[in-house]
Amino acid sequence: MTRSSLLLLLGLLLVLTGPATAGRVDCPPAPTPLLRLPGIAAALAAGQPLVIVALGSSSTEGSGASSREATYPAQLEADLRRALPGHAIRVINKGIGGQDASEMLQRLDTDALALHPTLLIWQVGVNSALRHESPLRFREMISAGVNRARAAGVDVMLMDSQRGAWTRSAPERAAFDQVLADLAELPGVALFSRGALMDAWAAAGTPPEQMLISDGLHHNDRGYACLSAAVATAMVAGLPASRPATLATRSP
Repeated sequence: MTRSSLLLLLGLLLVLTGPATAGRVDCPPAPTPLLRLPGIAAALAAGQPLVIVALGSSSTEGSGASSREATYPAQLEADLRRALPGHAIRVINKGIGGQDASEMLQRLDTDALALHPTLLIWQVGVNSALRHESPLRFREMISAGVNRARAAGVDVMLMDSQRGAWTRSAPERAAFDQVLADLAELPGVALFSRGALMDAWAAAGTPPEQMLISDGLHHNDRGYACLSAAVATAMVAGLPASRPATLATRSP
């Protein structure tokens, strides 16, 4: 990364995760992955609107959030608009609590691909792990969904499971996360690891319990806000270095 690109990224981090002002929250430090999303980059370069569909279960729907506006998809739309001024950006929440991979796959076409998104964010794996489903069957279903999305020209960002007390009831969790990591090696597919993010938060002194509600599974408002900020930062960090300097000039 060049010095100018690094300065842009640092500025964006301050915008998205800086001290709590104007409704923003203070987020623990964490490394920023570079999410290479060619469809997003091409749409921005062409001045086209970004349509992002967030498909998932309760973490996407927003269980534990105090309002619809506090869910991660709603905050991601606001964060990306701040980071990419002048671009039309819409993030559509298609999360349904309690659903597993098979149920999401059944509605992939109608709830996601029919909306012609630029990017599909697919948060999946927690309920499959809790129900002790087959990781092999999980791989087949996620592979099928990813292939359908890519055939439609849609970038895919897979999102793995969070940390928390719930993992004691799901010893197979790591196997499902590994499936998503493996599939993220495919062209046009990326992984945003909530597990790695929360591990970094914990290493910085913020354990999972501070980012979850009392059930030990779902994020609280701070957890959703910091998840959104981390996703937005990773998306912008993965854009070509030719992005204009206005990315980092907005104050919180």
